[in-house]
Amino acid sequence: MALAVFATEHFIRPAPPHKLTMAGGPEGSNFRTVAEKYQKILARSDIALEIVPSRGSANNLDLLVDRQVDIALVQSGVTREGGTDDLRSLGTMFRQPVSIFYRSDKLFTRLSEMAGMRIAIGRPGSGNRFLALALLKGNGIEPGGKTQLLDIEGEAASAALTKHEVDAIFLSGDSASIRTVRQLMRAEGIRLFDFVQGEAYERRFRYLNRLQLPAGAFDLGANLPEKPITMMAPTVELLAHADLHPALSDLLVEAAQEVHSRSSLMQNPREFPHPIEHDYPMSDDAARYYKSGKGLAYRFLPFWLASLVNRAAVILVPMLVVLIPALRFAPDIYGWRINRRIYKRYGELMALERATLEPMTPEQRTALLQRLAEIEKSMINAKVPGAYADQSYILRRHIQFVREGLVSAEARKPDDTTPVTG
Repeated sequence: MALAVFATEHFIRPAPPHKLTMAGGPEGSNFRTVAEKYQKILARSDIALEIVPSRGSANNLDLLVDRQVDIALVQSGVTREGGTDDLRSLGTMFRQPVSIFYRSDKLFTRLSEMAGMRIAIGRPGSGNRFLALALLKGNGIEPGGKTQLLDIEGEAASAALTKHEVDAIFLSGDSASIRTVRQLMRAEGIRLFDFVQGEAYERRFRYLNRLQLPAGAFDLGANLPEKPITMMAPTVELLAHADLHPALSDLLVEAAQEVHSRSSLMQNPREFPHPIEHDYPMSDDAARYYKSGKGLAYRFLPFWLASLVNRAAVILVPMLVVLIPALRFAPDIYGWRINRRIYKRYGELMALERATLEPMTPEQRTALLQRLAEIEKSMINAKVPGAYADQSYILRRHIQFVREGLVSAEARKPDDTTPVTG
């Protein structure tokens, strides 16, 4: 076991790091709030999560690609040219509906009707701006035309619409707080855009989901909205690098389940997080966790001890696969080694016995007897298990047999001084 632990520490996948960095969005944003919740949960397992401020989804993606952070929340649909092959999704975390408010006496059914207006689309680097530009482009409205696209969002955009300083605003995520939406829906002359072409948007923009906002969802007493409204919502994924340690991947998905599984106005209980692929392939480790949950060691042991056990298993399991069959043959191998030591003496004993049949001088006979004594002594001193003692005694009996043969041959030797009779 000690050898396995040593090998684990020095040759197998390293232990999970004690620190992670995460792109957390602007101060006070929903992304920042989510990151802070992750931070508290990871701290339970002695993982320090450093939150790096950012401008939103597009900026988060840049920070992740440039390896300035380890993980980031990125709105689906937000991509960039190159550098993303190394990224993996840890799952879809939540929806982020887009609310489009506009001031008009006329009810709009198409975004193209906003051409020529002053539209607040959000700050550079934000997912809100990215989505607004994509939706407007799909309706023939692009930067540089007669439509003014302004870098305003959130409460500032809401105030500008109320004061007639802009004609339409895109709100999503933090900028679309329930309080802000209620204020706008109560304001005279301001409407919430209804995506009557919702099915077409869903098919054209694969990262969008069609949602039905029920009548009275924001205010039952005042019945806001007065009728069901179709809204479009991208989802938000938690992205990481492909080399994220599996143990940290498990911890992050577990934290996401704790943070995002509750119901809200736009989601059912335990609907999120979910292993749905959008723009980035699913992490194999995250997919395993969604399917099977925690590993056995992590269910019963502290995080760092469980990590060591899992890593040691990489060595121990293959070793056991080899050792268990080998252990079945261990008694036979051991017996073979003991017998081999005894049979080796028999080979020498047979050679000595053949030598007794040949003429020899007294000195040669003395040498043979001495060699027999050495063989016998070596067997007496040998550590032979009790189960094999009978073979040791049989060998010693055979040594005595050869010794007696030598002695009797000496006794039968004719005396050279005896006269020859005719």
